[in-house]
Amino acid sequence: MTIERSDVPEHWPMEPLERLVRELLTLIGEDPEREGLQRTPERVARMFAELTEGYRVDPEALVNDALFDVSYDEMVLVRDIELYSLCEHHLLPFHGYAHVAYIPNGRVLGLSKIPRVVEMFSRRLQVQERLTEQIAQFLDDLLHPQGVAVVIEAAHMCAMMRGVKKANARMVTSAMRGIFKSNARTRSEFLSLIGHGRLP
Repeated sequence: MTIERSDVPEHWPMEPLERLVRELLTLIGEDPEREGLQRTPERVARMFAELTEGYRVDPEALVNDALFDVSYDEMVLVRDIELYSLCEHHLLPFHGYAHVAYIPNGRVLGLSKIPRVVEMFSRRLQVQERLTEQIAQFLDDLLHPQGVAVVIEAAHMCAMMRGVKKANARMVTSAMRGIFKSNARTRSEFLSLIGHGRLP
C-alpha cells in the first residue's frame, strides 16, 4: 500500500503544496533557493501524499474477499504491528505498535489484512485515542465477532521534541468490544499475551 516516489495520486495538489512549503521556509528565515532546499517543497508534497494515503484507501478493496467462514472460536491476535502516524495538533509524527485481537463468530479475516487496517487508519491525521477506536470499530462492524480488543502504545514527537520534552513518555490506549469488555478473564488473557509491549 506504500506510495512510490513517482506514484502520486492523480489529483494530488503538488504545485499548491510546493508553494506553501516555499512560503513556510521563507517565513521561518530560510532561503528556499539554496542548494539543500531547492527540492524540499517537492519532497514534502510527495511525503504528505504517502503519509495521508489512508484517506484514499477503499475499505472494501482493502478487505478484498479475505473473509472466510471458519468454525473457530478462540482468540486471534496479531501483536506488535508497527505504525506511524501524524498528530493532528502539530503535524509531528507518533510511532509505536498496535496489538489487535478478536474472537470469531463464524468468520475470520485474512492475516495480512489486520496490519493493513491499522495502516489505513494510521495514515491520516490522527490522535491516538481516535485511531484505537477506529480500528476496533472497523473490525467489529466487518466481522461481527464475539469481541474485539485493540491496544496501541506510541511515542509522540510533539511531547518529545517540544512542549514538555519528555523523551521517555509513552502513551497507551485501548478499545474493547464485546466479550473483551464484558469478560474480565478474556480481557486478562489478551493483556497477558501482549505483555509489556515493544517500546523501550
